[in-house]
Amino acid sequence: MIKGQWTNLTLICLSNSLVWFARIATARGDETITVAARFDVKSSNKFYATNRAPLTASPFVKLPIGAIQPRGWLQHQLMLEADGMMGHLQEVSPWVKFEGNGWVSPKEKGGWEELPYWLKGLADLGYVLRDERIMKETQRWVDGIIATQQPDGWFGPEGLRTALDGLPDMWPHMPILNALQSYYEVKHDARVLQLMKRYFRWQLTAPAKAFNLSWGAVRFGDNLESVYWLYNRTGEAWLLDLGKRMHESSADWTTGIHNWHNVNISEGFREPTEYWMQAKEDKFLHGAERNYREVMGRYGQFPGGGFAGDENCRPAYRDPRQGFETCGMVEFMHSFEMLTRITGEPLWADRCEEVAINSLPAAMTPDLKALHYLTGANMVQLDRDNKAPGIQNGGTMLSYSPGGVYRCCQHNHGMGWPYYAEELWLATADDGLCASLYAASEVTAKVGDGSEVKIREETDYPFSDTISLKISTAKLAAFPLYLRVPRWSGKPEVTVNGKALDVHAEPLSYIVIRRAWADGDTVSLKLPMRIVLRTWAKSNNAVSVDYGPLTFSLKIGEKWNHYGKNEKWPEMEVHPASPFNYGLVLDAKSPESSFTVKHREGPLAAQPFTAETAPYELTVKARRIPAWTQDSKGLLNVLSPSPVRSEEPLETITLIPMGAARLRISAFPTIGDGPDARPWAAPLAVKATASHAFQGDTIDALNDGLVPESSSDHDIPRFTWWDKKGTTEWVQYEFATAKKLSRVEVYWFDDTGKGYCRVPKSWKVLVRSKNRWVPVADASGYGIQRDKFNLATFAPVEADAVRLEVELQQGFSGGILEWRAR
Repeated sequence: MIKGQWTNLTLICLSNSLVWFARIATARGDETITVAARFDVKSSNKFYATNRAPLTASPFVKLPIGAIQPRGWLQHQLMLEADGMMGHLQEVSPWVKFEGNGWVSPKEKGGWEELPYWLKGLADLGYVLRDERIMKETQRWVDGIIATQQPDGWFGPEGLRTALDGLPDMWPHMPILNALQSYYEVKHDARVLQLMKRYFRWQLTAPAKAFNLSWGAVRFGDNLESVYWLYNRTGEAWLLDLGKRMHESSADWTTGIHNWHNVNISEGFREPTEYWMQAKEDKFLHGAERNYREVMGRYGQFPGGGFAGDENCRPAYRDPRQGFETCGMVEFMHSFEMLTRITGEPLWADRCEEVAINSLPAAMTPDLKALHYLTGANMVQLDRDNKAPGIQNGGTMLSYSPGGVYRCCQHNHGMGWPYYAEELWLATADDGLCASLYAASEVTAKVGDGSEVKIREETDYPFSDTISLKISTAKLAAFPLYLRVPRWSGKPEVTVNGKALDVHAEPLSYIVIRRAWADGDTVSLKLPMRIVLRTWAKSNNAVSVDYGPLTFSLKIGEKWNHYGKNEKWPEMEVHPASPFNYGLVLDAKSPESSFTVKHREGPLAAQPFTAETAPYELTVKARRIPAWTQDSKGLLNVLSPSPVRSEEPLETITLIPMGAARLRISAFPTIGDGPDARPWAAPLAVKATASHAFQGDTIDALNDGLVPESSSDHDIPRFTWWDKKGTTEWVQYEFATAKKLSRVEVYWFDDTGKGYCRVPKSWKVLVRSKNRWVPVADASGYGIQRDKFNLATFAPVEADAVRLEVELQQGFSGGILEWRAR
């Protein structure tokens, strides 16, 4: 088994050049040229817009939009997106109506991030698909936006100029700039360069504190990317002065995580490595990787490539049941794509792929006509009911909605698949091509001496281990072809024109084939897939199951329920129609051998990301864990430590790719019978009541299974008797049937130094039997210590309810963070 996260690639900066050590594969044979294990990026691609000096040379360069035509399942996702919510969002969203929108009518009040988010994805969707309807709609918006520019350089809603206490809100302009950049790459409309130059001149005059306000403060990496984009096309040195000012005046991501909002992290974590291209200091180069490791080490301890950020990351909420925002997914993918080009690290492409194929599909309905706010690794019921505080926000966060409910994600999600398609192939610094993200596609690009070549990629990847390439060229074309070797791959097999190459490639490397390519030449790459189990120690030793790039989830029956008044664009809930509370029974000596791989016969379905059409299934033995249930709000209860004891019958269960599973268990407990196996630590099925409960707290905190870090832990829910002081109060559990009890453990809330709650003066335990409350016999303990569970034991007694009677300290109130009764 593999422990926790995948391994990482180490980069160093040497002589202002990016250097890989011992990670470039060699490909030997009569028809190839070997490459060194060390690769200095000192040249620049001659044919495509890349970094100008003094910016650091880019290992990889984004090809012009339209150079890559996706095929197969990816093309189908894009077509579904065009026909679904993204392509028709104006039918359901009030924020993207043309009339009265501040982005084209600056004096109107409407206009913040929604239109920029939507246009950023819509434009690229239209260009990648060459969809005339969408491109025409994009043109209308671009023309309207450009027309709003004022003499001083400002454009868009006038209200944003002074929106932040008299200072400008520059955040919404960042995604608008991305949309305009894409438009320029397709149309080469000089008005875009003029607008951006004038706007950036205006930004250069803004006070420094304007760069450190609100959402924009933590997202200026987006703006910085646009500044470098323009510099690489105009060469105007003052733009680098602006880049330096943005970095120095905005939130500091170089020294750590500046903000724990999930989307802010997904965008902001990369900023230091972007700025490294200008500053050329190691601390900036390593900044993105350092930030990524900190976030994932704390909150990404489950499969799927995301992290526990159901709005914000919260210290006590790290279980695989926590959600990752759909906005966060697509922003994470975008960051990974950028970092692949900036650093040349194949690891960033791996990370992008992991989110794209294991998490993003399940964030949307199979027809892409609705999405939900949050997607989790373990999520067994997607209904409209409130899940707070287990999920941070109140209201529906898990049901699927086409518009109006999840305001940011419904507008921002659209860039995910188009941007992914645009990054399948990259130009290289040495005038070659790199297959960076694998999917069926066709790329047309200039290489070598300027010859134009076309490469057709045929594959069902990630549902196949083989990629076939066919080169079309009018004449011999000498150029290097880079093939990414993922971290999960077995020994790659490569053939050129049917002849096998002797390839020695380690995971997280590039196979580089240098030759003069002729029309009709073919390359076949096989990346052997195998079962790999990852153990997530920080998630109570849960395991996840990978087969190649695919992570697998339990196949849970899905019962879909449509609701809402709009029949064309309904909202939907998904309830489980089969059991979900299984633990895996694994062979102790060879856990991977416990699984059987089944491949669906016939061609790959156009939409492979459904439980019915998933091309792979795994089977494995398992036992149910009856105590692993949903909480009172329908949220799956948190994992208990593995291995777990279970006396339930042995069953064979089926797993499907995570991306095809809207309901999912992908971080599994394991079943054991050895000395380290233990019963499932389930919260008691109780009804909790109290003599008094402060309305700002929750009585659910008593029994939510969240263990405090201290008595003053403000990161988890709490129960308090505030504002009662010096009184005698009580809390009680009522059981559905009588239970035998002999102990209770209480973790007191005490916010000394912050408020007026303290551990109590004293307390005692009472039980209810035959409708009478009586003190327990032979009691001992009754501790009142901070920062620990206080144990009280007593003579075993059968009761249908148990009560804590608490005497509060004079002048102070009190509360409880967690209470266990056994």
